[in-house]
Amino acid sequence: MFLYSLLDSVTWYPILFDTPLNAVRSVAIWVTLTAVVAYLVCLSVLKTDKRKRFLSISFPIVTAYACALGILFLTLSFHEDGIETILFIPLLALLISIASVLTVLCFTRKKTIVIIGAALIATAFIATLICMGIHFSSGKAAENNWLKNEDVQSVALYVSSVLSVAVLITLAWFFGRKERNGFDSKSVTYAAICIAMSFALSFMRIVRLPQGGSITPASLLPLMLYACMFGVKKGVFAGFVYGLLQAFQDPSVLHPAQFLLDYPVAFAWIGLAGIFAHLKPLKKYPQLQFALGGILSGLGRFAMHFLSGAFAFGVFAPEGTPVLLYSFLYQAGYVLPDLAIAVAVGIALFSSKAFVKEIRKFPILLTEKKAHV
Repeated sequence: MFLYSLLDSVTWYPILFDTPLNAVRSVAIWVTLTAVVAYLVCLSVLKTDKRKRFLSISFPIVTAYACALGILFLTLSFHEDGIETILFIPLLALLISIASVLTVLCFTRKKTIVIIGAALIATAFIATLICMGIHFSSGKAAENNWLKNEDVQSVALYVSSVLSVAVLITLAWFFGRKERNGFDSKSVTYAAICIAMSFALSFMRIVRLPQGGSITPASLLPLMLYACMFGVKKGVFAGFVYGLLQAFQDPSVLHPAQFLLDYPVAFAWIGLAGIFAHLKPLKKYPQLQFALGGILSGLGRFAMHFLSGAFAFGVFAPEGTPVLLYSFLYQAGYVLPDLAIAVAVGIALFSSKAFVKEIRKFPILLTEKKAHV
């Protein structure tokens, strides 16, 4: 009965044209899926020299497309979904900053430009965090989710969030202990690109569930690829930043610990997708390397949402349905399909020898020599 009621409340966005936002989202989904298929076909058909030229040309185009979608969807959401002004303005400024800096870096990567660009993005990001703190401390966040403070199990949430962060940091340190430390201009640039691409794809929901959570066209894939290129420590950081941005796009925040579990910590787990990327016994099987890392990172994200759903949103469980079962089924209804899509597309990409070669040009281990990209 619970599953039937849940399916009845699901919104199927690819065939929804009732508002300008949904119409744009539906068209964007089909255009993007078509572009992805065409991209994969080109990678498999083009020969070495033409393939390299294609990759270099497509890089700024994909970046510009992702940023443009993010800005467009955010603006439409502001008008139709009622995103608070205090969240909309700084987030729009952040996206415009990222888009502008990435556009410039596609043509020149002088050190001065990189420093100025990093400072601009950092300023916009800090302003965004400040505005987020003001909004979520105002008390409106809980009201917007039809909840009261007494509906939330605060102690369980705090314990869960502390333990989850500890486990995540331990795994990132252990599996990333042989990785190169610090961010250089290349890793920062690619982080911004992958975050922007994931953020743009996350607006193109295929399905959205009533209490939050969506199935998207592989929105987590850019973050997973970044973790494979630059390692789990940088991947966890990129996922953490992406999670903060997600809190603006679809805010379901009513408790500090729930915010951590559902947003920055949940998506920081996606950075663990690069755990097996440079495992020598699996070097001949790049699809398996990616699939194992992707599944592990996705299950980590699922666990964070499960804890949040059980201790923060258990009041929404239908009468007669155990809270833990409700949370498990609800989170599985969107996290697992979303993960399956990202892993499937990733496996298809890693089936291309040219793509694998490009990914492996990024040395992440201390024992690896730098490659010319």
